[in-house]
Amino acid sequence: MPISSTAATASSAAAGLRRRSLLGLLVIAAAPLGRPALADVPQADATSVIKRFNEALLDAMRSGGHVDFNDRFKALAPEVDQVFDLRTVLAVSVGPSWTTLSQDQQGRLLDAFRRYTVATYVANFDSYAGQRFTVSPDTRSLGADRMVVLSRITPVRGDATELDYVMRQTPSGWKVVDVLAAGTISRVAVQRSDFRHVLTNGGGDALVATLQRKSSDLSSGALA
Repeated sequence: MPISSTAATASSAAAGLRRRSLLGLLVIAAAPLGRPALADVPQADATSVIKRFNEALLDAMRSGGHVDFNDRFKALAPEVDQVFDLRTVLAVSVGPSWTTLSQDQQGRLLDAFRRYTVATYVANFDSYAGQRFTVSPDTRSLGADRMVVLSRITPVRGDATELDYVMRQTPSGWKVVDVLAAGTISRVAVQRSDFRHVLTNGGGDALVATLQRKSSDLSSGALA
């Protein structure tokens, strides 16, 4: 989830969405597929998750010039697994048709989506020129177990890029369920639009193939 190509794609696909509509989508995106009993977890833990992920992205950027794509993919994949609730992100991105897919299709889709998500970050965060990440101590509440963590990446020269994270409290800690480019453009909303078109025309197998092709394109064929 993920900066340049992600923000540009999201902007062209979702620039017309109003902030109120987006926040409505975020509540949907953050809603758990089931609601287990949860212990109280301080908000500081949610910001700590993003700080750690930002450090992982900086490591990926610093290694971009001399480490090949596969090795950077292997280094970043565990961080994505730790930070994101990929199953929830995928289910909401697919929409109502998710429940109509077989368990086998859901499993293959999740594998392809995980690969695509990691590949997107590896491809977009592939060079370092003194950029720095900051995470605001302030958060925006979306309910008892949901919040937005405010983050941005600042270049040495030029304007900062806002990358905020919608997070949900789960039994294993705070997990990301959406990313907001420029503070308002929902990655889940963009994916939902893209996925709906593919699913309508080819079903779950077509979406698996599309995600696999995108991963290959992002990696210049390294992820075949």
